Amino acid sequence: MNPQNYNFNLPEELIAHVPAEPRDSARLLIYSVKTDEIMLDTFAHLSRYLPTRSLLVFNDTQVVPARLELMKLTGGTVRILFLINEWRTEVRADGVKKGLIKGLPDRKLTIGDRLYFNHKAIVEVVDQKNEEFSFRLHITEDEFEKICQTHGQTPLPPYIHTSLNEEEARSKYQTVFASKPASVAAPTASLHFTSVVLESLTAKGIDKTSVTLPVGRGTLSPSTAESLRDKRLHSEPIQVGSESAEKIKQAKLDKHIVVSAGTTATRTLEATAEYILKGEGYTGETSLMITPSYDFKIVDAMITNFHLPNTSLIMLVDAFLKDKGAKKSWRDLYDRAIAEKFRFYSFGDAMLII
Repeated sequence: MNPQNYNFNLPEELIAHVPAEPRDSARLLIYSVKTDEIMLDTFAHLSRYLPTRSLLVFNDTQVVPARLELMKLTGGTVRILFLINEWRTEVRADGVKKGLIKGLPDRKLTIGDRLYFNHKAIVEVVDQKNEEFSFRLHITEDEFEKICQTHGQTPLPPYIHTSLNEEEARSKYQTVFASKPASVAAPTASLHFTSVVLESLTAKGIDKTSVTLPVGRGTLSPSTAESLRDKRLHSEPIQVGSESAEKIKQAKLDKHIVVSAGTTATRTLEATAEYILKGEGYTGETSLMITPSYDFKIVDAMITNFHLPNTSLIMLVDAFLKDKGAKKSWRDLYDRAIAEKFRFYSFGDAMLII
């Protein structure tokens, strides 16, 4: 498999730099695998296209403003996107516990460098692997998280050139049901949900539940020959609660449609399928990379945004369409979206494959 098979030409003006306002006014492309029909609507009307008694599964992770500007001992500054989803705890020989976190700096660092905030050393570089560095905390995890909340910046994707200020970015690059702070990127297919949309789903008898995948490098990394060969992404933590697992298991037994809200929810559900089908919760990690010809065990329908070319996200969509026996390919759907001038990427419009 060649990542270039997932390339496409996107007119620059179709990259969304701000979200739709209101959120649910984003456009929605609906593709029915059963009828091979494409319909165009707005996200506000999502409930029209989901059968009664469907089960909608969200990723309830919350984006942390984890990009910090810190000072080097020499007086220079460095901006680091801390991968907040990759906390580890180091236990030293004397029993003292120190937090470890990975990050992506915007300039060269050296192992042993200490970085300062308000004239206090808060992290030290302890390792480097390519562009990714490991840092040991010199403060508590609570203190670090407080600095992120008070002085950090929301890590919007680099292709977004927006006029949003930090307060607006924190509000708009966050789902309305986000509850577990740990991500450096939003589960973007869920950015379109509003309280009104959620109420309309409930009114139609569509149930909801959540899983958790703190979004990090596994989701954001480009596809490489190595990742394709190994069918593995950068490992990320996942969690499925026992209550959610039982609800999803029952939906499968009752032959109700399980709808994943986004690729991260999809990966979490499929990575934990053996536990879910037994009604058991799961806490651990996944590096699952879904490519054709993957056999989907949980997800029957999927909501997703329109993704960057040559990425594992498009491969997942391709795998889903092929597994469901769709007549149209991912490229057919993307070509239609481009022709209809849908907005692409994180702040862009959405697609429902059902």
